[in-house]
Amino acid sequence: MVFEEILSMFIGIFTDYTLRYVALGSAILGITSGALGCFTVLRKQSLFGDALSHAALPGIGLAYLLVGTKDSLFLMFGAAIFAWFGGIVTLAITSTTRIKQDAALGITLSVFFGLGIVFLTYLQSIGGASQGGLDRFLFGQAAALIESDVINLGILAAICFAILIIFFKEFKIATFDSSFGQSLGFPTKYVNALLTTVIVVSVVIGLHTVGVVLMVAMLIAPAAAAKQWTSSLKSMIILSAIFGGVSGIVGSMISSTSEGMSTGPVIVITITTILGISLLFSPKQGYLFQYFQKKRQYQKNFDQISTVSNEVKNGVDKKSQVN
Repeated sequence: MVFEEILSMFIGIFTDYTLRYVALGSAILGITSGALGCFTVLRKQSLFGDALSHAALPGIGLAYLLVGTKDSLFLMFGAAIFAWFGGIVTLAITSTTRIKQDAALGITLSVFFGLGIVFLTYLQSIGGASQGGLDRFLFGQAAALIESDVINLGILAAICFAILIIFFKEFKIATFDSSFGQSLGFPTKYVNALLTTVIVVSVVIGLHTVGVVLMVAMLIAPAAAAKQWTSSLKSMIILSAIFGGVSGIVGSMISSTSEGMSTGPVIVITITTILGISLLFSPKQGYLFQYFQKKRQYQKNFDQISTVSNEVKNGVDKKSQVN
């Protein structure tokens, strides 16, 4: 029975129009955010993606207010501009003031998100929010994806991966040892700005599916899960992209089985499940591996102590017999 349901869901991806584009859009989101999220995790900037996603909200409202259309291309363009500006503001605060990064991220997140809520409230008061469907960007509405949306997302994802492949060496140096990169003459500031821009694009891709609030999970969870299985950056990026893509497809399939079930939260729950499995069962850093390793080490120490104790006891007995 369970196998038949899984098979019917899988077949639905090819036969059902809505599910097909929802699954494709979700997979594009998972693959892109999974690959680029590795850099935010390794740079210990996990909340950076959260700040960028919240900073994108006022851009959506302003784009709709200026253009007056719900065309996803214009809305994503407005979101990208504000998200990028939010990232630059965060970097400027940390580099020119004594405010630390976590505080700067909190400031950017709250201020831009508040500004976005102001825009949405204003549009709702004039009857525009329901027309534009802007409220769906808070928690995402993958079911609203259509063919043109998926094409736009695919183009943006292709651009992200092209930049990632071309500047992979520079991104790697800026992530692990920016000082060494500066000594080699690499324009580290421009590389960081380019990496921020690419991450912004991946955030914008996810606004349709999981929304502003849940987008940070798609940046962090796949990369954190992949990190448990490998120590190579290339392998981590590939594995994280696979985890993200699988969670997007599986989450879409699961949400399609129940009417009214939001796709975005289901996708987040799916990737969180993958993260939990990785934390438990990964062969190098998993909790079970560490538990059995500590148990073996404890047994080894116990055996050594027992051996020494027996040797001492035998030595004492022999000495007693000689005396």
